[in-house]
Amino acid sequence: MAIRTRVTDMLGIEKPIIQAAMGWIARSQLSSAVSNAGGMGIIETSSGELDAVKDEIVKMRQLTDKPFGVNVAQAFIRDPGIIQFVIDQGVKFVTTSAGDPMKYTATLKGAGLTVFHVVPNLAGALRAVEAGVDGLIVEGGEGGGFKNPKDVASMVLVPLVCERVNIPVVAAGGIMDGRTMAAAFALGAEGVLMGTRILSSTESPVHPNWKAAIIKAEATDTVFLNRKGPGPALRALRTERTTRLETEGSPNIFGEFARTQEVYFGGDLEAGIALTGQVAGRITEEKPVRQIFDETLSEFQQVLMRMQSFT
Repeated sequence: MAIRTRVTDMLGIEKPIIQAAMGWIARSQLSSAVSNAGGMGIIETSSGELDAVKDEIVKMRQLTDKPFGVNVAQAFIRDPGIIQFVIDQGVKFVTTSAGDPMKYTATLKGAGLTVFHVVPNLAGALRAVEAGVDGLIVEGGEGGGFKNPKDVASMVLVPLVCERVNIPVVAAGGIMDGRTMAAAFALGAEGVLMGTRILSSTESPVHPNWKAAIIKAEATDTVFLNRKGPGPALRALRTERTTRLETEGSPNIFGEFARTQEVYFGGDLEAGIALTGQVAGRITEEKPVRQIFDETLSEFQQVLMRMQSFT
């Protein structure tokens, strides 16, 4: 089942679903499954491991003949050659995030790439449009990962941005199935981004302990950390450690990620921070990516038909 929007037309994909660019996680094993299922797989660069990322891009081309992209998380990249690096990989789609869209958009577009920028508020969206991006990923505060400390929920943010811009909008934050996708489209979006739902998929490389914690989680089992800084805010899975950080704060939020590999792939959820969205409270089962996407599109169509009955 395919849905055609400006997002699918721009990116050459069958389903208007983009995978979140999760550091260390968004690599060929997971991203190729997303692309092969008809969505847009994304390779991360926020880990800073550019040699490994280059290898992952090579692996992607071995694992899929479908389109895929690369994310540039500006705040977490130390190598000034990152943009030329991405251009040299021959990818055609880039998402930029965690920084000023004016910095790299012109160079990327000048090299023939399609650029979507991730924004947490209306001001960021208007700035990105001014920079000349092709599309926006509009991310509500309920999503997992690094956030703007002044968070706005998707239900408010997506229509606010869609009312003010003419380029395609992809909704992020709280999206996991056909109902939430239909809601995003009703608000004006033409695509959705999934993070936590794909993080908990069968193909996700993270430790089973993290997936099990997501499946067990209630909607209140995430925490919004570091709202007052220094550094970015973030939303993460509630554990003893993150509950303490919620109350006491941290003088160095990045230092809390020193043992990320032990959290993500070793399964010790108390060793650091497991970035997770509120939608974990609705995820009850681990499923393959293709099944997630097929069920999402089927339910999306069912919701549209049900809504027509109200007219």
